[in-house]
Amino acid sequence: MPELTFLGAAGTVTGAKFLLEGGGARLLLECGMFQGLRELRDRNWQALPVAPRALDAVLLSHAHVDHSGYLPRLARDGFAGPIYCSPGTADLLRIMLLDAARLQEEEAEYRNRTGATRHAPALPLFDAGDAERALGLVRPVGFGQRFAPARGVEAAFRPAGHILGASIVEVTAAGRQVVYSGDLGRYGVPVMRDPAPVESAGTLLVESTYGDRLHPAGDGTEAIEQAVGRAVAQRGLLLIPAFAVGRTQEILYRLRELEDAGRIPGLAIYLDSPMGIEATVVYARHTEEHDAAARRVTSEGGRPFVPARFHLSRSTEDSRRLNDLDGPAIVVAGSGMATGGRILHHLRRRLPDRRTTVLFVGYQAAGTRGRLLRDGADQVRIFGEEVPVRAAILVTDALSAHADRDEILRWLRGFRRPPATTYVVHGEPGAARALRGAVQGALGWRCRVAEDGQRVAV
Repeated sequence: MPELTFLGAAGTVTGAKFLLEGGGARLLLECGMFQGLRELRDRNWQALPVAPRALDAVLLSHAHVDHSGYLPRLARDGFAGPIYCSPGTADLLRIMLLDAARLQEEEAEYRNRTGATRHAPALPLFDAGDAERALGLVRPVGFGQRFAPARGVEAAFRPAGHILGASIVEVTAAGRQVVYSGDLGRYGVPVMRDPAPVESAGTLLVESTYGDRLHPAGDGTEAIEQAVGRAVAQRGLLLIPAFAVGRTQEILYRLRELEDAGRIPGLAIYLDSPMGIEATVVYARHTEEHDAAARRVTSEGGRPFVPARFHLSRSTEDSRRLNDLDGPAIVVAGSGMATGGRILHHLRRRLPDRRTTVLFVGYQAAGTRGRLLRDGADQVRIFGEEVPVRAAILVTDALSAHADRDEILRWLRGFRRPPATTYVVHGEPGAARALRGAVQGALGWRCRVAEDGQRVAV
């Protein structure tokens, strides 16, 4: 009987890795990095309980680094098998993995230069060569196409609606069917299509990032209008920390929509994220994954992700020039949780200014600066200094790319019969327990919260 081992995203939202063994095959569903708290990030340096060379293949749900970011390390440690994912994910991986390698190299260089290291010398978890090695193993597979990742194993991807390329993963090994939701998207939101229904599964893994809550009513446009309105009134900057892949494109799409509708003025908008710029090009190219409204914009000669006064800050010098930018204006920059990237330079400079508005538009994991700011911190540490927070901090969950509790239940109700067992993964403990209770109460299914390191029969 096949067995499944939870090697990440159990008790936390990061580091997704699920080892599936059956019929002589060993597959890794996801290959994510741990993020957030130090004790989680330290786990990236721990060896996996299975030798990378012993893995037949990796199946990815999507390109976010908490699902894909460990791939270069896996390749560095000897994995040489195929990495299967959707075409959209394959295109985004080239952006995400090379950027992750650059960040690893820069952090190691900084620690060696400043002596801020417990090891001499400090080494990156992986480098650009490792990322290129992993990218050479990527094998794109279209949605709905059946393929064999290993002997005696059949698999397929279905659209999950979370970001471009995001997939629900179906695997059948030794006669047992395992379905993994990946990160489920939402229903009726711009750009991406709704999550695809799935009819059956023997064992189901379902994410629970927002399993303990409902997103606010509305589509998030009121929060954007409020933030833009404050920036105009204060003649200050609106800073929007945004994940380069997914959230940045939705923000740009909504800003353009609001401008076209006359609901906000056409301010200068700067995309200060090289990775965000590249990802937006990929999003614009993959129109086959767009919903009807986004396709209509394109068919009418418009550009879905380009507001009226749109500027790209590609170089470091372009970014530095924003230091002298007078408001009102909007700067969209990574990272979404304020853990790194160019947004940190803007926050360090602009947080002490009461004219500044900061709008958080996504999930903020425990231990991140974004979470501290969201929770009302009066100062945060950036680049080794304590920065006072006088800016207005606004937050909306309405723009989340993750399904909330009721949206997850809506997707689960698409099954024609209950899975034998459902395991809740990819959520903080409270969210995972809450979703388990909701699944048991609303659907009557046999449901368990996955435990880190747990090995179960499927």
